Amino acid sequence: MLPHRQSRWGQLDTALLLLLLVAVAYFGYKINIGLQYQWHWQVIPQYLVRHDAASGWVPNLLLLGLMTTIKLSFWSLILALPIGLLAGLLRTSLHLFNRLLGSTYVTLLRNLPPLVLVFIFYFFISDQILPLLNITEQLATAPMWLQQLAQLLLVSPDQLEAFIAAVITLALFEGAYIGEIVRAGINGVETAQWQAAQALGMKRWQVLQHVVLPQAFQRMIPPLAGQAISTIKDSAIVSVISIQELTFQGMELMAATYLTFEIWITITALYFILTYGCSWLAGRLELHLRQPLS
Repeated sequence: MLPHRQSRWGQLDTALLLLLLVAVAYFGYKINIGLQYQWHWQVIPQYLVRHDAASGWVPNLLLLGLMTTIKLSFWSLILALPIGLLAGLLRTSLHLFNRLLGSTYVTLLRNLPPLVLVFIFYFFISDQILPLLNITEQLATAPMWLQQLAQLLLVSPDQLEAFIAAVITLALFEGAYIGEIVRAGINGVETAQWQAAQALGMKRWQVLQHVVLPQAFQRMIPPLAGQAISTIKDSAIVSVISIQELTFQGMELMAATYLTFEIWITITALYFILTYGCSWLAGRLELHLRQPLS
């Protein structure tokens, strides 16, 4: 019975793959014939890498945009994880004020369009708060090695304030969703686990640290991986404030070259490679945590 079912699922997968290939072929046919579009794939590689007389082959606009997307997503996630953990703990607190505080943050951020948040935080943080810190001026007077490190890990000094505002915006937005993942993970741990730990004389924070959160974390890996992928995709929103990430570079190239389909198909492939890599790593981590300790 089981091999028969596997055969049927294999046939269904094959049929879906063929259907997808037919759809892609039809899409290409309509573009080529219906729109009389002339493909120019041969020019795309020069927008990925270019040859510099002094440095040799170096990344060009699209790869530079991809690197900025990776940095933006990485720092946003690094900041969103503790924010989400705190929001989840507040949502599961025994104190009413903490639960109201966590619920207000999660409800407010989850029910506002991210584009609106980008503009609000950009004009507030980048124009009102960051100039008071004089980050750009302090970085300009810092040692050269520190400037190079900051540009490697972040962006160029002229983009730094907008980049920080974008990171904070994405972190707060994604942190609200991570907070719900943490809440669901904590509530998913059986009540008997709490009771057994409390019977041993452990305080609530000890139960959370040593019993509940380790079990909840394993259950949270798939949704957290999905949220990491969402962060990568949501990072495209900050192109509206001129952060030179992948989508922004694509729009600039499309406006300059009119290679609409070639550029956006290339950008789609780059996003897919990045997000699929995150999914693969999350899957490997989940399998590793499921293995029994030897």
